[in-house]
Amino acid sequence: MPIAPRPDKPPPQGLAARRVAVDIVSAVLRQKRALDEQLEAGGLHTLPERDRALVRNIVATVLRRLGTLRHLLNTRLEKRMPQTAPMVEDIMLIGAAQILFLDVPDHASVDLSVRLAQADPLASHYSGLINGVLRKLAREGKAQLAGLDTVWLDTPDWLMQRWAAHYGAAAARAIAIAHTQEPALDLTVKSDPKGWADKLKGRVLDTGSVRLVASGPIPQLPGYDEGAWWVQDAAAALPAKLLGDLRGKSVADLCAAPGGKTAQLAHAGAQVTAVDRSAPRLERVRQNLARLQLTAEIIKADAAEWQGGPFDAILVDAPCSSTGTIRRHPDIPWLKSEIDLKKLTALQARLLDRAVNLLKPGGSLVYCTCSLEAEEGEAQIAALLGRNPDVSRSPIRADELAGHGELLTPDGELRTLPCHWSYDEEPRMAGLDGFYAARIVTK
Repeated sequence: MPIAPRPDKPPPQGLAARRVAVDIVSAVLRQKRALDEQLEAGGLHTLPERDRALVRNIVATVLRRLGTLRHLLNTRLEKRMPQTAPMVEDIMLIGAAQILFLDVPDHASVDLSVRLAQADPLASHYSGLINGVLRKLAREGKAQLAGLDTVWLDTPDWLMQRWAAHYGAAAARAIAIAHTQEPALDLTVKSDPKGWADKLKGRVLDTGSVRLVASGPIPQLPGYDEGAWWVQDAAAALPAKLLGDLRGKSVADLCAAPGGKTAQLAHAGAQVTAVDRSAPRLERVRQNLARLQLTAEIIKADAAEWQGGPFDAILVDAPCSSTGTIRRHPDIPWLKSEIDLKKLTALQARLLDRAVNLLKPGGSLVYCTCSLEAEEGEAQIAALLGRNPDVSRSPIRADELAGHGELLTPDGELRTLPCHWSYDEEPRMAGLDGFYAARIVTK
């Protein structure tokens, strides 16, 4: 009687999660794909929630600390990373991130990294190298880490130099330090901020947002299903408020997706027209509005060419480099470059000109970007004022920002930095996204 073959041993616990983490890191670094898109891909959803959280933590840590991790790995290599097997570096990156920054036992980090390499045809040849480098890193890495200026290592030179030139060296460093911390979750609530802060174990910020450190999936938080709130960084919630009392007014939200500002405008009583060129992103707007029980007219169009209006007020949340959101999107420094700014600034100028033409006489326009780059903010408004004599700046007042005059430029424009509000004892409860906003009125 033949002997039945022994069933294959199940893979070690945690191996599947590390495999997904490597795939996501590879997609971001090698294929230049956005992290959010990869986190929504199928691989992550095959895992239990605990493993999903681990994957997100590993990937975010790799991207936040990429410069430091590469430096420490490269100092332990006699040759360059193998060019024919890029997964070798990706495996070592997630292993090193766990050893140096996460609460994962060193032996598990090393063992699972080696197993990942052994399972890949191209990387298997380097499993011994991975084992040796990570073991050495486990012994020596934290001591070496203490002697490094990780702030500079983890920020691309082109960004650090720009921020230092515009904000000063001290502020540039503070911005980069803020990017190393995972941010809290900010919510815009329809009503009763104090009540929802108590229910969610958070706090109410001066500007009205509710901030908390959430654990678990956001849709499982109290108030989500009933549409009591939506996720929106405290800085991102400010521009829509600068349009003042909107009850009964016609307002266009240009480049509206994913819809946080559209929701604000609708909740404020405006008759909102939300315009965006992306059908999938507009579907997200529809879903968000439906959950929040708010209404808006949704139009798929290129906002830079769209013929509509005229409107009492317009909000232009322009496409930008998004360098103000690196805390929440740590892939941005490794996906964007200075070359991208030229295309973006040209589009922003077109959007501004189009928006001015859609306004009624005496109407208000708020232009905003989630960028730290002056070309996408202050310079855009200066250029608009220079080429269009029919518009003028309407300075923002500190009382419109709950008294936070430190968020205003000398010209009365909003400029938030990730290092603002850094006085909180809990690092994750401090800071906010980098945002720029200016208010313009027509004659």
